[in-house]
Amino acid sequence: MDTQSTLNPATGSNAHDEGGDFKRDMGFWGNLALGFTYLSPVVGVYATFAASMALAGPPAFWMLILAGAGQLLVATVFGEVVSQYPIAGGIYPWNKHLWGKKWGWMSGWIYMIAINVTIASVAYGAGPFLGALLGIEMSPIANVLLALFIIFLATIANLCGTKFLANVAFVGFVVEIFATAAIGVWLLLTVRKHDLSVLFQDFRPADMQDQTPFALAFVGAAIMGIYLYYGFEANGDVAEEVRNPGRVIPKAMRMTIYVGGLASMFIALGLILSVGSFEDIINGTIPDPITVVFLEAFGPVGFKLVMAVVLVSFLSCTISLQAAASRLMYSMGRDNQLPFSHLLAKFSRTRAVPPYALIVAGAIPSAVILISLLSENALLAIISFASFGIYLAFASVVFASIRARVKGWKPSGEFTMGKWGWLISISALVYQIFAMVIVLWPVPDVPWYDAWIVGLMSLVVVGVGALYLFTSHPERRGRAGGDATQFAHAVPERTKFD
Repeated sequence: MDTQSTLNPATGSNAHDEGGDFKRDMGFWGNLALGFTYLSPVVGVYATFAASMALAGPPAFWMLILAGAGQLLVATVFGEVVSQYPIAGGIYPWNKHLWGKKWGWMSGWIYMIAINVTIASVAYGAGPFLGALLGIEMSPIANVLLALFIIFLATIANLCGTKFLANVAFVGFVVEIFATAAIGVWLLLTVRKHDLSVLFQDFRPADMQDQTPFALAFVGAAIMGIYLYYGFEANGDVAEEVRNPGRVIPKAMRMTIYVGGLASMFIALGLILSVGSFEDIINGTIPDPITVVFLEAFGPVGFKLVMAVVLVSFLSCTISLQAAASRLMYSMGRDNQLPFSHLLAKFSRTRAVPPYALIVAGAIPSAVILISLLSENALLAIISFASFGIYLAFASVVFASIRARVKGWKPSGEFTMGKWGWLISISALVYQIFAMVIVLWPVPDVPWYDAWIVGLMSLVVVGVGALYLFTSHPERRGRAGGDATQFAHAVPERTKFD
């Protein structure tokens, strides 16, 4: 039986202190920069541009707006939850207090795997950019070594402490904002080949139009927005390091979507209008349209400068991802929820960071990257789970908050959605389900195991987590969980939608 601690009815968290080790060195701008660099418009757009154009052509641009609106709903729900539960680790402690320890553990497990795999994906994707900048001839081994170097740099940066993390994130934020604006303007002024009308045209060949309705292709192109708009949860992962988190973090979460979305749409628009032939992208003649556009726009020397900026974005993104992953594992570690929790829960008071959790957040992605030397297909299979896992973890928080409302929970943090809570929460859940269906949708014209690779990997991750949960019973250990409805009537509801 769990030893129940005294709970604070105002927050639903342990009154005897759920954390307190971190230094509150992060203000609004540092918190915003952390979320923005995790979201990273450059990384998100560059990684998905070719695939989205191949599916739907220029109209794929509109999915950036639709996906941004959907994730803004989710960020608003998260803001209300983190305002009441400003605890390091984000999704795990939020769900633990909204519903209970089993729900919290399972969502924490899914998110932990997904975010560590995402770190590997971003670092591996950064390898070619670093290679291009340094003039290194790329090979599988070179890509792996460069990716491991990116993770090493990110780990060193994170081990330097919260203040250093906030400063690095802010530098990355400023560089990416200015670079996105400058690159977008330059593309529109110097190499633009189309006007805005292309955003409303179907450039697919006639046979493709006959076989696949444009509406279906358009929905498929949602991957550009779906793979882009997460990162705002990192604002809450570092809640114990933020000054006045109940007010600062909800605002920073929403601002991450606003600023990241506008930056993403601007750079995507510049790229779309600068592409020479959409037909060549759709039929596969030009598999890497971004490189073609950049070489035309900036020349060989300017191209290297752009690669340097892109590399800064990838590195900043890796640093922010690792910070979020380490706080999650630290939070679960101090609750004795994972193997080797005694190490994950270690805290360096000198650096004010969890060093072992940070090292693990570097070791797991490194191991995933090394797998690529054995099998590129194995790496693809593992990485394919990343986005679905993150959306599944997001949905678990939204669903838990809706359940708590049904049972009478009245949010009482410094930010609440007030009378809009039901509408926003249900709409956010509908969007999350839509996004997960898109990510799970089978790839056509490939063997069934490749077509359903995302679903298969998801079953593996969830299955392993469920096996551990129901055999080791981590929910019986550590700090008390909770059910937000225990405190539904403890504090009058506030309705401040700021």
